[in-house]
Amino acid sequence: MGSHQDNKALILDFYRDLEAATPDSVADILATYTSADCHWCGVHPFEEQRGPSDIAEAFWRPFLASWSSVQRRQDVFFAGTNGADGSDWVVSMGHFMGLRDRPWLGIPATRKIAFLRYADFHCIRDGKIVRSGFFCDIIDVMHQAGIQPLPLQTGASFVYPGPRTHDGLLFEARDPAEGEKTLALVNRMVDDLNDLNRSGDDRCPPELLARTWHNDMIWYGPAGIGATYTIPRYQEQHQRPFRTGLAGKVFNGHITRFAEGNYAGFFGWPNLTNMPTGGFLGLPGGEVPADMRVVDIYRRDGDKLAENWVLIDLPYWLKQQGLDILQRTAGLVGTDYS
Repeated sequence: MGSHQDNKALILDFYRDLEAATPDSVADILATYTSADCHWCGVHPFEEQRGPSDIAEAFWRPFLASWSSVQRRQDVFFAGTNGADGSDWVVSMGHFMGLRDRPWLGIPATRKIAFLRYADFHCIRDGKIVRSGFFCDIIDVMHQAGIQPLPLQTGASFVYPGPRTHDGLLFEARDPAEGEKTLALVNRMVDDLNDLNRSGDDRCPPELLARTWHNDMIWYGPAGIGATYTIPRYQEQHQRPFRTGLAGKVFNGHITRFAEGNYAGFFGWPNLTNMPTGGFLGLPGGEVPADMRVVDIYRRDGDKLAENWVLIDLPYWLKQQGLDILQRTAGLVGTDYS
């Protein structure tokens, strides 16, 4: 196991160089920090890539060609060891902020400030990034451009803040015992959800959530679902529409799950498989099982969870059911989607 502090320093150097990157230089920067066969998992339409050149072509070159004066504005940053295999990881969560001067993924340019919400997981071995999970909220960028590709969402829409406590950037090492407490709490919460999946109980009482969540918990969901506050409103505005609108829910596990201090995070590829029966996202049901790729970042306050930032690769989930919202949008607004 390597030093988490060394790994954090590596990623901070990587981010510093990326912030100065151009479309022409970004592949060389990636090659400096990633292994030759780095396995990069990006949301649709970026998908899985191998090696710095392919990663640059799939995401970074088009992104930097479309967005200008990009800043990475981190809200959460921490490191830990994945208990499943002993691998070491660093995660960053926040927003890219830039000017949307050219079309991106078929979304028309606005020439205004835009925020791209992201979560970035990096597995580090021998001083190189060997695996990454990159999630971003493309539907939120569509909303900022005035495009609504889905029906009205059940939660609230705004630029999500970082932790209420303003302590999410763990640049310094934390007491390992605190991370162990956080991870144990998240594991209990995940176990409760798995029990619900097995039981088929889609209308659990609030007391079940209160075992691991504060009553005034905040859930920051992906665009298309939105954010919600307090256990009762979370159940009304997300949990019950999700559980009653999706059948055959199967948990597939996580690529990594780790914690440091009061923060924990995980992602899966995919986390879940389910089948829409109607109502979720305001859409009709179908007989098509679809995989969900999901990120969760948590803040623990005392002995319960207080805040949860969630990213779901909804464009990928929808595409498996025959709806490519990016291609459809590009066709309707007359932009190029490639």
